[in-house]
Amino acid sequence: MTKIKAIIFDMDGVLIDAKDWHYEALNKALNLFGYNISRYDHLVTFDGLPTSKKLEMLTLEKGLPRGLHNFINHMKQIYTLEYVYMKCKPLFNHQYALARLKKEGYGLALASNSVRATIDMMMEKADLQKYFDFTLSNQDVKKSKPDPEIYQTAINRFGYNPSECLVVEDNQNGVKAALMSGAKLLKVETVYDVTYQNIKKKINEIEQENLVAGGE
Repeated sequence: MTKIKAIIFDMDGVLIDAKDWHYEALNKALNLFGYNISRYDHLVTFDGLPTSKKLEMLTLEKGLPRGLHNFINHMKQIYTLEYVYMKCKPLFNHQYALARLKKEGYGLALASNSVRATIDMMMEKADLQKYFDFTLSNQDVKKSKPDPEIYQTAINRFGYNPSECLVVEDNQNGVKAALMSGAKLLKVETVYDVTYQNIKKKINEIEQENLVAGGE
């Protein structure tokens, strides 16, 4: 029977309630040049994409000059770190979940479309870094989500089969990436759904299905 051996977490919307921070930080940078992303478009179209991809889409859809991309991206990262520094705090349910899963022997990793500096600060402020075997940012891969590369990279680093890994995701781009990697999926709606009980329930369901199916 195939057992789950590793759990790979997305960050924004899964371990850190940061969607609004990214939205506000990007708009603050865009506003310097008179551009804006509506909250509806952010939730429906842009959610989970890296900033570089969002800027490319704005260039195609709204004529944002490509020459501004690097500066806007740079300012967005600065504003994001300011929000993280002010608002990011530990959540007990996440610390409890990761501590127990780690003690039970599961491999734990983070795979996020965010840049390395943002990941490191969020993990430090949320006091979660110590639980992970490793973390991956969009700077560690050539293609960001919805491409499966970041999850394939994490799975390969563990040395497990995709079916032995569970990905915890919240948005459609991350879900696509997880499923295309061949990993199992736990989709959550908010950071408060990421609990030890919910993760173990999903693992038990997967392993029970494998048992019924004859261990795949």
